[in-house]
Amino acid sequence: MNATCDNAKEFLTGLISDMKFDMTVNSEWTDEGCHLDLSGEDAHFARAENGELLDAFEVVLFQVYGRELDREHRFVVDADGYRSTRRNELQAMARFAADQVRKSGRAFTFGVLNSTERRIIHMTLQKEEDLVTESVGMGRERRLQVSLK
Repeated sequence: MNATCDNAKEFLTGLISDMKFDMTVNSEWTDEGCHLDLSGEDAHFARAENGELLDAFEVVLFQVYGRELDREHRFVVDADGYRSTRRNELQAMARFAADQVRKSGRAFTFGVLNSTERRIIHMTLQKEEDLVTESVGMGRERRLQVSLK
């Protein structure tokens, strides 16, 4: 396993312990990067508020260890399969948006999504020859738009 992933696991384990959460951290190096899975009595706190704590852990890990990762790799912090469930939801939303754009001919703009969520939708629709996806707006107002080519 990647040494950076080992270090991230140790760091996150310490952070969670300092926060007095009853969770354990398991890590695995994948094609995407370092996948860290949280489990335990308090894992529901990590999933709360649309996974904001998971996102925060990813930001902290990237700030501490991001320079040690290749550009195509990232930290993915998950709890009890939240990320895969959310990925499936986003893929379904992408397919729905594609259908709406094809039916109406008008662009479809998603609500607020974080960069990882926008990326999932971009990747889901990238092979659609008649559609284009783009992020529009700045900062917290950034949205993903799907339209016909």
